[in-house]
Amino acid sequence: MRVNTSGPGRPRKRPDCVLADRAYSSPSTRRALRARRIRFVSPEKKDHAAHRLRKGSRGGRAPVFDKVAYKGRNVVERCFNRLKQFRGLATRYAKRAAYYRALVVIAAIALWLR
Repeated sequence: MRVNTSGPGRPRKRPDCVLADRAYSSPSTRRALRARRIRFVSPEKKDHAAHRLRKGSRGGRAPVFDKVAYKGRNVVERCFNRLKQFRGLATRYAKRAAYYRALVVIAAIALWLR
């Protein structure tokens, strides 16, 4: 995975888009990201769609789903799979967040050097 920099200055903190699994596709998540002006790409859950359709015209429109952007989610999944090859990360031996983050950084460097 790569973070693109567009020149000098402080790096950006807010993403343009969040690609998520169907499990994270709740209306509250969509609302929170919309308030921060972050595009959310995730398929809608079947029960949420059924509830929206049951409400009729009050249910609103279906959320926008960009299939082309969603295909990029496999890059993140592959990255997680490669990081979980490190036993300490997969079993979470380091209980403190700072130590766990250090292990993630070391594993990422090891993968980058391969």
